[in-house]
Amino acid sequence: MNTRTARTLTSGLALLGAAALLAGCSAPGPAADIDLGSGPAEVGTVKEGALDGMNLTFVSWGGVFQEGQMEAVGRPFAEESGANVLEDGPTEYAKVKAQVDNNAVTWDVVDTDIIWAQKQCGEEGLLMDIDTSIVDTSHVPEGLVGDCYVPAMQYGYVILYNADTYTTPPTGWKDFFDTEKFPGKRAIAGFEDVGPGVYEGALLADGVAADELYPLDMDRAYERIDTIRDDLIYWKTGAESQQMIESGEADMALVWSGRGYAAVANGANYRPIWNESLQIVEALGVPKGAANPDAAMAFINYYLGKEQQEKLTELTSYSPVHDEAEPELDELGQEFLVTDPAIADQMVATDAQWWAENYDSELERWTAWLQG
Repeated sequence: MNTRTARTLTSGLALLGAAALLAGCSAPGPAADIDLGSGPAEVGTVKEGALDGMNLTFVSWGGVFQEGQMEAVGRPFAEESGANVLEDGPTEYAKVKAQVDNNAVTWDVVDTDIIWAQKQCGEEGLLMDIDTSIVDTSHVPEGLVGDCYVPAMQYGYVILYNADTYTTPPTGWKDFFDTEKFPGKRAIAGFEDVGPGVYEGALLADGVAADELYPLDMDRAYERIDTIRDDLIYWKTGAESQQMIESGEADMALVWSGRGYAAVANGANYRPIWNESLQIVEALGVPKGAANPDAAMAFINYYLGKEQQEKLTELTSYSPVHDEAEPELDELGQEFLVTDPAIADQMVATDAQWWAENYDSELERWTAWLQG
């Protein structure tokens, strides 16, 4: 499992029922001839009974997030379409590759990291192109749809600071890297994976404009990161990052916003710094060779609906990917809603394409740096 993308609020939910296990072991049959109706695709809808009796397996990361996906999307889609929506997980990229390579694809829709998804587009990749005759992406915010994926949700990679430690609050990456004015331990991800995060932060702290970040000058980024190396502590899972906040071990912590939300909801006196926080997106795709690709695309089209996205946010705290979604949240939930213009206007867009193209070399460099 790719650790960076396990962003669930808890991981204790068992997701593999007998039906899902059966689906994971059975070989796909010939694609069914289905009628999704006439006219252009309309996001959030599916023709009633169009997939009656058809099995469709949805794969995600588990925990509260996947349960929210099933409650907001999977079960309503099953009721409306007639499909048997099974679930499996957690997402494992090696399993996707093995299924595709062996022409034995049993996973129909898979929630993945956007960088991995970006790498799988095209003739040599593992994911099918999105069929826009079935998937209506007209209400997805600009820049979030790839050739072979749509967004599953969006969130922030955000610095949280201990409000008991700093009477004068830090305001952005420059303060994160200023250990004289803001002494204390900084927590960042320390597992062997790379993607948007402290590298962009280092460059922003060093004066690079947000709209000039890419291509990343990684030599410059590492030089800046090295200046605070003695003040860094590392988390390897989302749960560990949350615990570092709740225990007060980290004076500042760069974390996935869902984990920050959970820590504050549990009583931690920490505040997010949305200024220069990073916009991150999860992806949904269909493996090449899926038994019923039209049905999988219909599921994705339904997933992107306004009502479905609102409910998913209300259940999980992660932000919607429908531009008209207005989830009903309490005050704390609203403070972590990255689609709120007051937050969104402060965030920095990240470039999945650059990371996909440079992932292998940068992973090697990061791994060596961690071990150094």
